[in-house]
Amino acid sequence: MQRTTSCSRLGRSLLTTARGFCTSTSKIGSDEKIVASVLFERLPVVVPKIDPVVYAFQEFSFRWGQQYRREYPEAFLKKADTRGKGDYQIDFTPAPRITEADKSNDKKSLQRALDRRLYLLLYGPSNGSNGQPVWHFPEKVYESEQTLRKCAESALKSVIGDLSHTYFVGNAPMGHMIVRPSENDLVNPSLKRFFFKSQVIATNKFNVGKCEDFVWVTKDELLEYFPEQAEYLNTMIIS
Repeated sequence: MQRTTSCSRLGRSLLTTARGFCTSTSKIGSDEKIVASVLFERLPVVVPKIDPVVYAFQEFSFRWGQQYRREYPEAFLKKADTRGKGDYQIDFTPAPRITEADKSNDKKSLQRALDRRLYLLLYGPSNGSNGQPVWHFPEKVYESEQTLRKCAESALKSVIGDLSHTYFVGNAPMGHMIVRPSENDLVNPSLKRFFFKSQVIATNKFNVGKCEDFVWVTKDELLEYFPEQAEYLNTMIIS
């Protein structure tokens, strides 16, 4: 009888605890906003230059391997010279690595820094900026979307219009940060900003809208636009 009474008390206590937990969660969620931001990047177009240390090691490995390479008969090596030469052989001239956009420092063009990754930044009012124009990523406040990724897709679509030349990497965010209002700001709630990665696919131009200005910048240039969050962004963005 005592065991039955104690079990019933334990069950009532668990139900009471569960109800209190659900109520507290809903209260916390109403005091903050969730924002989905998009790290929209263009991958390198040309092969990056080899680091001098890596080049020196490859040169050493080649010379070391030449000491122990297999010797082939001279008749076997000359067979390569007897191959037919037809009209299919075309002289190939590589395109210059330095473009006109590099020379003019045109940050609105995707035809610059071809051996680096570029990231899209917008200039205009942002969440948490009190209506003041600031540099920020494409973003949108989470409302009624099915998932946070759907919210991120809506944010990018509102800027470039069409997502046919984009690819979202995974369904989970690559990072997040909490932006708290200043002590004097009693109106705006704190923000939880979740970052999703998306990449440019098969195009070199976008019609970017809904902003006062925009730039395509490298990682080093991007960190200069966000000095307060530079440490976190430097860790989050792998280039």
